[in-house]
Formats: sequence, C-alpha cells, structure tokens
Amino acid sequence: MLPLIEAILNGISIGSVLLIAALGLAIVFGLMGVINLAHGELMMIGAYTTFVIQNIFKPLGEPFFDWYIIVAIPVAFIVTALAGLILEKGVIKFLYGRPLETLLATWGVSLILRQFVRSVNGSMAIGLTIFSLLFFGAMFFFSRRQNWLQIRNLFLYITLPLTGAIAITTGILINQSQNKSLTTPWFSARNVDVTAPEWLRGGIPLGDFQFPTARIFIIVLTLLCLAGVYWFLNVTDWGLKIRAVTQNRTMSSCLGIPTATVDALTFALGSGLAGIAGVAISLLGSVGPNTGQNYIVDAFMVVVVGGVGNLLGSIIAAFAIGTVSYIVGSGTLGLIIMSQESLTPLLDIVNFFATTSMAKVLVFVIIIGFLQVKPSGIFPQKGRTAEL
Repeated sequence: MLPLIEAILNGISIGSVLLIAALGLAIVFGLMGVINLAHGELMMIGAYTTFVIQNIFKPLGEPFFDWYIIVAIPVAFIVTALAGLILEKGVIKFLYGRPLETLLATWGVSLILRQFVRSVNGSMAIGLTIFSLLFFGAMFFFSRRQNWLQIRNLFLYITLPLTGAIAITTGILINQSQNKSLTTPWFSARNVDVTAPEWLRGGIPLGDFQFPTARIFIIVLTLLCLAGVYWFLNVTDWGLKIRAVTQNRTMSSCLGIPTATVDALTFALGSGLAGIAGVAISLLGSVGPNTGQNYIVDAFMVVVVGGVGNLLGSIIAAFAIGTVSYIVGSGTLGLIIMSQESLTPLLDIVNFFATTSMAKVLVFVIIIGFLQVKPSGIFPQKGRTAEL
C-alpha cells in the first residue's frame, strides 16, 4: 500500500497546482463566459517572476535567500493581475458575447506572450516603457475633456501609431548601438531553474519514502488560496458584487453595480491566481516559454468536470484528475495489479497507459464518458444562471 499512498500524495500535490490555475478560469468563465487560452501564459509569467525574484535575493545570501519564495507569491500575483487587467481592457472588453472571437484572440495573445518571453531584452523593455508612458499619459490627459467620447476614435487613430512609431524607432536605435547589456535576451528560449529555499528541500518520512516538503508547501498554498477566494467572494463588498453579476448581469446593472469594473476586477483576480500557480509550478521543475501549456488543458478539464463557476466542484475535479493521472502515469496501478493474481490479465492494458502522455489520454476518455452522464459537471449551475 505504500506505493499507492505515495502516488496519492503526489497526485494531490499536482491536483493542487491544477486547482489554483482552475480557480482563476472558473471565476472568469463563470462570470463572463470567456474562454481564456492565454491563462497558461499567465502561469508562465508567474513562474518567470519567481525566477527573477530568486535572482534578486541570491546576492543577499543567507538567511534572506531562504525567504524569497514568500516575496515571490504576492509579487507574482500583482504582476499577473496587472497583465490580466491589460488583457481585459485591451482585448477581452471588446469581445464580450462573442466566444469564438474571444477564444481566437486569447490564443493569439498566448503566442505573443510566449514569443515575448523568448525575445524580451533591455531595448524592448525601454521601448514598451516609452510607449506606455506616452500613450496612456496622453489618454489620461484627453479623457478628462468633456468631449472625450466624441474624440476617442480620432485620438486612437492618431496617438496609437504615433507612440508606436516612437517606441519602435527607439528600440531600433538601441539595437544598433551594439550594447550587449541592452540587446541580449533576458530569458531566451532555454528553460531556467528555480532553486527551492533550504527549508523547502528534503521531505517528511512516511514509511519507506519521503514526501517532498515542496509539495506540502504547494498543498498548503492551495488551501490558503481557496480560503482567500472564499473569503473574498462571500465577505467583501466586491465579492458580493461579483456574485450578483454572475447571477444576473442585467439586474445588477440596473441596481447600480458597475459591471464593467466587476469584469475587470474578476479578470485581474483570475489572472493573479494563475500567477500564484506559476510560483507553485516553478518548484516542480524548470521554467520555459511553454510551461503553461503543460497545465492549461487539464485546468480547463477541472472547470468543465467540476461545474462552471462552482468552487467545490473544482476542488473535487482537480484532486481527482491529478491523482488519477499520477497513479496511472507513474506505473503505480501496475504495481498494485501485480500484487493481485486475479487482476494479472489486466496488467498489459494498464502498462500500456503507464506513461504521462497515455495517462492523459485515459483521463480524457474517462472525462468524456463522465460528461455523457453529467454534461454540466459534478455541480451544474441552477436557476437563472443556468438559463442564460
């Protein structure tokens, strides 16, 4: 039974990462009906933020380096929340009610973010900073005019290409200077490693094996995120507004709730949770431009199986998918069958799925079968929300 217990614990830790990622998707999809294919890249940004914070703390030495991960969690949340807010204001805001266009747009954003991570350097960062200061500074100034609604389109047609041209020209001039400190990519296409603090190395003995401390930390982090999201949605004023808009957007708007602000806040919250998931991912392996793609499909499956927008359903689905994937993919199920002579004929079939990729195939087949019975997930929406 020890291999089974070890596999279950490891599966729960994987499910914890899926749950943090799926929390953001469940909130965004449940409120706005937006299928955000760039959610995995937001997780990637959170993982790279952890890598940057690690490098900032590394020269400080002990004992400061041991606590960099505590600083990385809120910083990753803020960075990805801001990225999500920009995505909502710049792209998603104009595509509400058009799920296909939203899906394609966020897929394009995911490709852009992956290429951005591969290519970003000092000159690009300076160019983006100049563009942001000029464009948003001008928008802040002109938006205070009484005739802003009448001149907004003219402002965009003139200011957007002008500030973009200035930023691009600045970047080209910096690249021509051959200054390696400004032209060398910060991350490139290679994977980078995040070193766990001393107190997250090793493990806790459980029989003949050790359960890694880093995985315990991920489980605790997930529980804290769950508690935080539950408290925010059920206690705070903005949380109640989010729930109201989820129940009935039209009535909420009539009652004076700023639905546009609620949408932006919800998207920022979901994106921030993806950043925290990125911190957890960085403790499990190397970080690269494609890191988020390894989790995004499973995170969507958690949302669908659990029931769109249902917190308890997402919890059950995340731990079930993570545990089943690990037990099958690690070969633990085959070891259990070998110990039972009556089940030996099934050994060849089980060993066929005893790889990570084939385990995912088996999990997807199980999910498809489950959705044939309960197409709305474990806990389907009820009432007015289900009718919309």
